Amino acid sequence: MTNTLSRNWWMIALRGVLSIIFGILLFVAPGISLQTLIVILAAWLLVDGVSNIITSVQHLSQHRHGWYTLFEGIVSVLAGIGAFLLPGLTAITLLYLIAFWAIVTGILEIVAAIQMRKVIDNEWFLGLSGVVSVIVGVLMFMNPGAGILSVLWLIGGYAIVFGVLLVALGLRLHSHTSTQPLTTSPKY
Repeated sequence: MTNTLSRNWWMIALRGVLSIIFGILLFVAPGISLQTLIVILAAWLLVDGVSNIITSVQHLSQHRHGWYTLFEGIVSVLAGIGAFLLPGLTAITLLYLIAFWAIVTGILEIVAAIQMRKVIDNEWFLGLSGVVSVIVGVLMFMNPGAGILSVLWLIGGYAIVFGVLLVALGLRLHSHTSTQPLTTSPKY
């Protein structure tokens, strides 16, 4: 699992950078229309989901423990497609969609982090991003009528924190790759 993730460290870091850009956009342009937010969110979810699916397919060919990344990718892609196909969603529906996505992906990231700890010592970035995702999702479910500006700021803050943690994880995986010797098959 670590070899696949280490080889694809740049995809994880790219997911983080896109998440940071998305979050910053929500802070610097809070007056964007709900329709624009839905399109941006849908694109973000699709890129994030496809990235997870690619990583998991590569991982599943070597190990059987990549199902959670595959499921997370599928959930993200379905949420992105749903947002593209139903752009007339109300703010509350969008909020529930994002909250559900944040909780599901957060739980799956926590599971993945637990699996990764067996291979990389003191790896906590993915687990922390999962915890942040679950907390944000629960907060969104608990207070759905907080207003669209609050929702935008909450989503923006979440996206930035999530992105920073993914970039840190990607860089950590990259450094893990560069410090690990290449494995060769034994000669008989």
